[in-house]
Amino acid sequence: MITRRLIVASAPLVVLAPTLAMAAPAPAFTARDIDGKTRSLAEFKGKTVVLEWVNEGCPYVKKHYSGNMQGLQQAAVADGVVWLSVASSAPGKQGYFADGAQARTWMSAKGAKPTTLLLDPEGVVATAYKAKTTPHMYVIDPAGQLVYQGAIDDKPSNKVEDIATAKNYVAAALSDLKAGRKVAVPASQPYGCAVKYKDA
Repeated sequence: MITRRLIVASAPLVVLAPTLAMAAPAPAFTARDIDGKTRSLAEFKGKTVVLEWVNEGCPYVKKHYSGNMQGLQQAAVADGVVWLSVASSAPGKQGYFADGAQARTWMSAKGAKPTTLLLDPEGVVATAYKAKTTPHMYVIDPAGQLVYQGAIDDKPSNKVEDIATAKNYVAAALSDLKAGRKVAVPASQPYGCAVKYKDA
């Protein structure tokens, strides 16, 4: 599959690729979490679900884990949202976790607060969602419909100081869902490091 990419010097990867259909059932998936438990989207029927693609070595991921990701995770989970971080880096590539213990060590060091982290080294879940960057965010409503996909916010930089003035699309989508409103911004261009797929 050919994807069109716009790459600017010292700027994040911005992918101009086809996205998933909005207001349609989110792709089903099955993956093992850091405890070795098999998890699936069907398991969380009736709950809002956030998918967050992560690569611990990516500067854009480091930005958000230095400033706001943990707080977003904690607030969402406390509100009944299922937050699934997804590590899709292939073996030997940046961001690869060899096992759940390694992933847990990183999560503990960063104070990460997702419901769990899914290990997807073969890129099966990432391919189903057409995940392109880290971070790449998706919000699925309790009916299993995809209601947001794209960037975490509107400041495509790796500078922590930009978080304070950014509009956080994920937080806004969750707020809209909680209030029973249609998600105002259902899609945006993701930014960050390219997902380190097995064959990339």
